[in-house]
This record gives sequence, C-alpha cells and structure tokens, in this order.
Amino acid sequence: MPAPTGQSNKPFTPRAGGAPMRPRTGPGGPSRGPGGAGGDRRGGGRRPAFDRPKPEYDQKILGIRRVTRVVAGGRRMSFAVALVIGDRKGVVGVGTGKATDTSLAIAKAQKAAKKNLIVIKLTKENSIPHDVAGKFSSSEVMLMPNRGRGMIAGSAIRDILILAGVKDVSAKVQTGSKNKLNIARACMVALERVSSPRIIRAEEPKPVAPVVTLKDAEEVK
Repeated sequence: MPAPTGQSNKPFTPRAGGAPMRPRTGPGGPSRGPGGAGGDRRGGGRRPAFDRPKPEYDQKILGIRRVTRVVAGGRRMSFAVALVIGDRKGVVGVGTGKATDTSLAIAKAQKAAKKNLIVIKLTKENSIPHDVAGKFSSSEVMLMPNRGRGMIAGSAIRDILILAGVKDVSAKVQTGSKNKLNIARACMVALERVSSPRIIRAEEPKPVAPVVTLKDAEEVK
C-alpha cells in the first residue's frame, strides 16, 4: 500500500541512546513550547494584572523645565513642574512644584494643586452660565458658552476645561502671551467667577476686651 503524500516509507529508528525522538508538544499544541500557541515560553502563562488604586483626580502636566541656581559651590540644577488636576465633574486646580527629581516635583505640584481647588457652577449642559474673563500677569483669557458647538480652545485652557468637565465653551487668549502657566492662571481666575464660594474654616473666637464706661472709671477713682 503506498504511503500518503508527504510521508516517508523508511521505518522508524530509535536514537543511539535507546529512546525514540518525539515531537516537542505543549498544552497549546505541537512545537509551541511549554505554553502552546501564543503561550509563555517560560511555562507560566500571562501574569496577573496589578490592581492599582484609581487616583482621586486626573492630572495633566502643563510643562517641565530644568532650572539652575548658582550657589557658592557651583550650580545646582532642579526641575520645575506645572500641572492641572480635576475630577471631570466641576472640580479643578492648578499647582507648581520644584525639586531635584521629577517625581518629587510632580508630587509637590499635586499637593499645591489640591490646595487651590475650585468648584465650578456648571449648567445642565456642563457649560458655564455666562461670559467670563480673567487676567494674570500679561495673559488675558476670555471664556464664552457656545450652546452645542463643542469645545473651541487651545493651549493650557483646553487641558483645564477637559479636566474640569466643562463642555460647549469657546476660549480665546486676548494677548500674545505664550506662557502656559500664566495662561492657566488666567483661566483659573476666570473660572473662579463662576465657582462656588470656598469653604472657610471657622477661626477660634478671639477674646474681647471689656468696655469701660465713664461711670465705671469714676467709681474706680
């Protein structure tokens, strides 16, 4: 009987050691290693995903700069970071931080941004109720609701509005400033005009000095 196409008529011969050679197989099929087709060649399969806790606020880095300071022993370099944080539900803040390492600078900027959070009064369409303007240093910003035309903004203003959850807003930088940090500060000044009042911690009552009248003074004499 002739052998099928692709197979040889030679009889199977064992190896010199006595054990016949067998094709390498695995759980996923032949010649695929311990893990089979698409498996891990180290025999373990896919590693379990590490469940990281979800951060309280989303963040966006506006810029990282390397700055130097001249001291008695030479120059000392550090990194300055500016970032914006928000929960996409009307809460947003901008902060800056400086340290010798970028990770430390980012952590400082996050801490500063949390201290400067504001709560924006959004409409039902997640827009601002009216036109607002803000100025910081040489940067001037104008924010205008546009009723369903989407967000029309650029530079640092777009990052702030996205993390604040604001939609259907047109923004314009009215000056020629290209400084992202100043533009972000000016945008925050404008948004503060449509934000809820900040919660002010009640201070401890101060002792009140007694009021001495003229009659009391005469009695003392």
